[in-house]
Amino acid sequence: MASTYALIIGSGWDMLAGEDSGTEVQTAWGVPSAPVHRLCLGDCHVLSMARHGEGHTLPPHTINYRANVVALKKLGADAIIALNTVGAVSDVRDSGQIALPDQLLDYTWGREHTIYDGRRGIVEHIDFTEPFSGALREGLLAAARGAGIDCYDGGVYATTQGPRLETAAEVDRLERDGADYVGMTAMPEAAIAREVGLDYACIAMIVNRAAGRGDVPIHDDVEASTATARHATMTTLQAFFRALQ
Repeated sequence: MASTYALIIGSGWDMLAGEDSGTEVQTAWGVPSAPVHRLCLGDCHVLSMARHGEGHTLPPHTINYRANVVALKKLGADAIIALNTVGAVSDVRDSGQIALPDQLLDYTWGREHTIYDGRRGIVEHIDFTEPFSGALREGLLAAARGAGIDCYDGGVYATTQGPRLETAAEVDRLERDGADYVGMTAMPEAAIAREVGLDYACIAMIVNRAAGRGDVPIHDDVEASTATARHATMTTLQAFFRALQ
């Protein structure tokens, strides 16, 4: 597997922001969401970036996914582990649990979704049959098992536009399409990582039942479940990086 790892993190991950002041990076597609920090997990030096900006100021549809991914590659990353909060569409997972999805559905629009924008005069049609890197997924799953964490192997992540949450009817459609989880940020992040040659896997933190699926209001579910899902994720990451030593 890769030798230099990066984390793309969501809100509430202050423990993964690093203690340094961060590195500003310029790319051909502009500046990323936030400076790139360096932290130690175990004895491993890991890059870390806040997907929504420091202070969670950027909604999903305005994130500069191209600059984020390219900035991490410029700083030496070989692989990205993405941390994504999602809602549960199907019954494969419940609130407070985590999963390693193996497939994607993309319902977004208007996002700059590829580095092949015509400016360089080249186009590559990447093979995206398997959107997540198998070896990286297996390493994370093995780490979760070794740490005693219940991490589901597989499932389909549906990426919606946001920032609003979905209607119950929209979630019904997602389930008919085969989705197990719904979030707002896995695409185009995963595809751009493939375009620039980075391994990519997503730890999906299930923090609520999707619209029309739960017995309590969604935000109450999120408040009650986030800490548990985050703990499972952090334990998995620590086990993963310990295994690399």
